[in-house]
This record gives sequence, structure tokens and C-alpha cells, in this order.
Amino acid sequence: MSDAPSTLNADRLLPADPTTRSLARELLASVEHLPIVSPHGHVPATLIAADEAFANPADLLVTPDHYVTRLLHANGCDLSALGVGGTGAQPREVWREFCSAWRIFDGTASGYWLASELSSLFGIDEVPTRENADDLYERIAARLGDAHFRPRALMETFQIAILATTDDPLDELDAHVRLRDDATFAPRVVPTFRPDAYVDAHAVGFARNVERLIATAGEGREGYEGYLLALGNRRQHFLRAGAVATDHGVRTPLSLHLDPAAATRLFERVRRGECSAPDRDAFEAHMLYEMARMSAEDGLVMAVHPGSLRNYDPRAYARFGSDTGHDIPIAVEFTASLRPLLADFGTRPDFHLVLFTLDETTFSRELAPLAGFYPSVFLGSPWWFLDAPDAMLRFRSAVTETTGFSRYGGFVDDTRAFCSIPARHNVARRVEASFLARLVAEHRLSLERAREIIVELIDVAPRRAFKL
Repeated sequence: MSDAPSTLNADRLLPADPTTRSLARELLASVEHLPIVSPHGHVPATLIAADEAFANPADLLVTPDHYVTRLLHANGCDLSALGVGGTGAQPREVWREFCSAWRIFDGTASGYWLASELSSLFGIDEVPTRENADDLYERIAARLGDAHFRPRALMETFQIAILATTDDPLDELDAHVRLRDDATFAPRVVPTFRPDAYVDAHAVGFARNVERLIATAGEGREGYEGYLLALGNRRQHFLRAGAVATDHGVRTPLSLHLDPAAATRLFERVRRGECSAPDRDAFEAHMLYEMARMSAEDGLVMAVHPGSLRNYDPRAYARFGSDTGHDIPIAVEFTASLRPLLADFGTRPDFHLVLFTLDETTFSRELAPLAGFYPSVFLGSPWWFLDAPDAMLRFRSAVTETTGFSRYGGFVDDTRAFCSIPARHNVARRVEASFLARLVAEHRLSLERAREIIVELIDVAPRRAFKL
């Protein structure tokens, strides 16, 4: 952290009403300094294992943060000028573009996170502008050269106790093993099995990916049998490396149970490309069911992140590739879609299903009732477009009257921007304190019980849902 005192307001995001704010302060104080448990994110383990200095302010704070680059693009900045997709933009120019457009982040969650990072990490409280961009760049760059600002040191500084990454099934996970076996490194970095490229029949290169999977882990078996065996084997590889969960970035949460013969026929059609779009949808739905079956057997928690139309802009996709900030949320349906899966696995003792959504209309209509009945179902926190203070409060208000606080899966930061992790978790803690303070002020909850609940939400919930 910066040696300079931060000017961040201690009451930021807390209720405006003085009585409720006082209660929120007290509740926040009980969790503000608890270690961070991060059960889902996208910071690569190689960054932590290599422990190299961050290259420059732009690569640290701008280019990897899709919240930042997409809003800059919306306000007239070409993504190539921001270094998106490895376009080779000059870091100083990226930083100048960012500082020049600082005002566009007013009122956004990313603006709040960025202000928190600049103040708490670098002691920067002045408003970035084009005029002071170079000065800010130099001050941050000087800080990045400090040995205490390397990734491993920051893990300790940020009090990150557990950090989950998101990994390809064929990743050898060498970085995770090095971190796990390093007796001098206390935080726990765990891999997460993300099979989308091998189960989404719409994915670019799907057939090629499947062939590579079977060749690598199918033990000489062919076809659908080898395919399922390979997936199971790679799950075991992840378990041995410390994984606790699988993650599924599906377009919809549709599940479908096919008998082995029908599944084999569909697999072969999809593999050869001799299929319709509904066939591809059906295969993905069947594989979501199969992933649940495997989780019920091997104990890996199943996190489902549906509701995104990925790579929405064809020109941006052609120029910059996938995961470059132009995915757009769509409406989703959970109740009928998950019925085949939950009918067979919803009450299995060791099966945990954490459901996320980008469609907040499902909070009270579908997700809370499902989590309020099935012991396997946990409510994923608001994420990606919804991980903002007001949306998080809407989530808590929408689900609590049905589920109480016991069915929550804990906050996830879901970020590639490593230095934003503490700011994002701090927002979650302030939101929970604000919500609970209102219940206490309205005499719907005792202050003593609220103190217990906020610790459960911040620390116990993610450990319980993700078996940490």
C-alpha cells in the first residue's frame, strides 16, 4: 500500500441516514479487515508464480480491465489505442487516453474501484487529466519497481487468503503446483476447471479441441467414450492440483439428459459438423448435465455463469479476438432449464451448484426459490455488470426474504485486474453492512445477530459453498 494517507471517505457507500450509517459503520468494522476469500476470478496463476514486476501503469490498470476499455470505446476511443488484443499500443499513450477520459467513469462501479486503487495503492487523490497524466504515470511506475509491489507481496498486502483462477482443462497447472509446494508462500491459489472450449459445440475450433482432449487424456479410447473419459481424467488432474470447482460460461443454463446411445450419435454429428444449431444447443445442454453428474461423483463444486452473448461485435471479434470487452448480457431462464439436472442431482449430499446470473429479473422469481428448496443450490453473487453497489443491494433485497442468508455462495470478484481485487471485495462488505444496518434500524434483526451474519456472508459463505 501507499505510504501516503488515503483521503477516501471512511463512510463511502454507507447509508445517508445518520442512525443507519452508524450501525453500518459498526458492522463494517467487524469484517473490513478479514482476509479475502476469492472463489472465482481470472488472474492467471503464472502471474503469481513468476512474481515479476508489473510492466507499467497501463498494463496494470487499463488494458486488462474490460469495464474500463469498453466504456472508453463507447466514448470514441478505438480498442487498438488501448492495447486490447495485444495490438502493441504504447503504454504512455494508453495511459493518456485513460486519464483524458477519467470523467466518463463518474457514477460507475469501475470508477469507484479505480479511485480506490489510485488512492490506497499509490497515494493519488487528484483527478486524472490529460495534463497530469505523465506525472501520474511516473509516480505509479516508480511504485511498480518496488519489491513490495510484486504479485506475491501484494497477495500478502491485500490479505488474499484464497484466490481461485480459471483454467483450460488441458493446462498442466505447473504454476499452481509450484505455488502449492512453496513453503514460503502462505496464500492458497487454486485452479478451476473451465471446460467451455470442449463442451460448447458452437465454440470456434470445437472439433479440434475435442480431438486434442481425447488424444491427451482418453487413454486410447475413441469417440464419445474416450471424450467422457478424457474429461473425467482431466478433472482428476485438477483435483490433484488443488481445484475445488468447475466453471461453466454457458449461454443458457439449459440441461438435457440423453441416454448413452443418443448422446453418442449426437456427439458424432456435432464432432463432424453435420448438425444444426439446435443440435449444438442440445449437445451443450447434455454436457451441462454430464458435468453435474461428474461433480456429484468427484465432489468438484459446479459454478454456472450463464447469460452472455459472447463476442457480440463481429468487427471487434475479427480485429481483437475473444474476451476483449464486447460480450453483452441476455435474458435467461433457470427453472425449466435446470429441471433435468436438479431432478437427478439437486438433493445429492456432496453436490454443490452455485448459480450466477446477468439477468437480475431472475433474482426473486427463479434463483431464490431454487436455492430455497434444493440443498445443493447456492446463490452466486451479482457479477459482471451487476457487481455494483446498487445492483448488489437489489440482489440482497430480492433474495433474502425467500432464502435468508444461508444459501449465499459468497462474493466473487471475477476479475483479470489483479489490483482491483481488494477494492471490489471492500464494496461487497460495505453493501452487506448497509443492508444489514437497515434491518437492524427497522427492528427486523438484532444488532448482535447482524454482527454474526455479516461474518457469515463475507467469510463463511464462500468457504461453505465452494468447499474451501
